[in-house]
Amino acid sequence: MKLNVINDSGASAKQLDVSDDIFSAKFSESLVHQLVVAYQAGGRQGTRAQKNRSAVSGGGSKPFRQKGTGRARAGTIRSPLWRGGGKVFPSSANENFAQKLNKKMRRAGMRSILAELLRQDRLVAIEDFTMDAPKTKGLVEKLKKLNSSDDVLIVTDNEEMNLMLSARNLPKVSVCHINVMDPVSLIGHEKVIMTTAAIKRCEELLA
Repeated sequence: MKLNVINDSGASAKQLDVSDDIFSAKFSESLVHQLVVAYQAGGRQGTRAQKNRSAVSGGGSKPFRQKGTGRARAGTIRSPLWRGGGKVFPSSANENFAQKLNKKMRRAGMRSILAELLRQDRLVAIEDFTMDAPKTKGLVEKLKKLNSSDDVLIVTDNEEMNLMLSARNLPKVSVCHINVMDPVSLIGHEKVIMTTAAIKRCEELLA
């Protein structure tokens, strides 16, 4: 299929031949959901910790005698049955929340997202996206020329430091390299602007 490519002024420049397998893929909501959940789970950190019965202080002696009190027998106050006792399955500080996702499933999910963005007119292809100087005002003016909203993800194929610095003070504008493009960023922004070189690299990664 052919994809319309615009230039810096927002005018149509040319048409780019892209892969039908990627940009015409069928949308699978369940697969995309699984991909997003796995990505978010991989970013979680084990920042909480609880104590089991061996880590709780106290409980060295039997709290009361075995018989004659009318109460249930107890050997330690560190039992999970007691208030202040240890947890049965405590959370660990080094807990791993990562979920396994096959490479084919990940690639299929990313293809599904890109194809749906194109069908919704949320994916914009541009010849090149660079900034002469790190100026936030200049980036805002450039986005206006492209008829783009202030909620946009810019995907490039190289490290554009001026572009990254220009977008740093814009809360809804993000810049990322094609190699680290993630599903949450693609879905979370209203518009996605990709350079032609990034599109070609995307085809290589998701083939």
